[in-house]
Amino acid sequence: MTDPVLETFPLGNQWPMRDPFLFCAHHRDSYPAGNDRLGPEASLVGRPLGQDFGDIDGWNMYHGTTVPGFPPHPHRGFETITYVRQGLVDHADSLGAAARFGRGDVQWLTTGAGIVHSEMFPLLDDGGPNPMEMFQIWLNLPRASKMVDAYFTMLWDGHIPRLTDADAGAEITVIAGPLEGREPPSPPPDSWASEPDADVAVWHVRLDAGGRWTMPPAQPGVDRTVYVFAGDRLGIDGTEVSAGTGAAVRSDSATRLEAIGEGVEALVLQGRPIAEPVAQYGPFVLNDEAGLVQAVEDYQSTGFGGWPWRDGDPVHGPDRGRFARHPDGREESPPETVAPA
Repeated sequence: MTDPVLETFPLGNQWPMRDPFLFCAHHRDSYPAGNDRLGPEASLVGRPLGQDFGDIDGWNMYHGTTVPGFPPHPHRGFETITYVRQGLVDHADSLGAAARFGRGDVQWLTTGAGIVHSEMFPLLDDGGPNPMEMFQIWLNLPRASKMVDAYFTMLWDGHIPRLTDADAGAEITVIAGPLEGREPPSPPPDSWASEPDADVAVWHVRLDAGGRWTMPPAQPGVDRTVYVFAGDRLGIDGTEVSAGTGAAVRSDSATRLEAIGEGVEALVLQGRPIAEPVAQYGPFVLNDEAGLVQAVEDYQSTGFGGWPWRDGDPVHGPDRGRFARHPDGREESPPETVAPA
């Protein structure tokens, strides 16, 4: 019998990726109570503000100096998929879009020809604590779509379907890619995930102790990776993979997953490779060096539309609930109910 696990590798804060994915960061922070500026009610002395990734006391300011997070920065040539499990993210961008999202919500942003955005983590609970957990996944765009208009969309937690099997101790959150009759919200129109033959999937798998679930096969030619990020061990058709490990697996047949020991959580990323050259310089992902040079020149000359916000690291106040305001001014709020399994 052929081993379903093709290779394994350790996970850090930035996980190794396979085409069409470029990057994934898993942020987990145990923030203390918030102060009146929505930052941490704690001393920041000794932290390298602006570049705080040391996990001092179990949390980071990242590039923030008052509120944790990532002040304005540019992107071109790919997509960001931001899945927030705990805490909140305040988004603002050069399109004029804004959002406060989290607690299971997903923001999917096509950066295309260029966008500037900020992602700040407001600490709204002044009694604390303010735990934060999020994934940011970078999905590449093919050459034909790298210079499309930027596109902002929200996938609210209540619209994201879940496959649940209480008897099997399994729950799968279906962020992208249909699964056993569960159809997630549509990805942006120019996304590689919108190509039917790309078979892009983003699934969050949670198995209780002894829980089990069988992944269906993917389309031919699709790569699939299982990132075991929490819990004990995951059996992949009998091959044990410990938490903190990624596993590239065969996708041409059904694959049985089983929690070994305690419960386990994993993120499954799959998709047909775009199979084009990738040239990356920081927040720009193009196909060649000339494209990177042009991206830097365009950003320096245009600012990708400029920054329409008064503050450099805007947050949306202490009393605002989850919301999204689109570039055309349309506002939406999350639904109150969770999508049925």
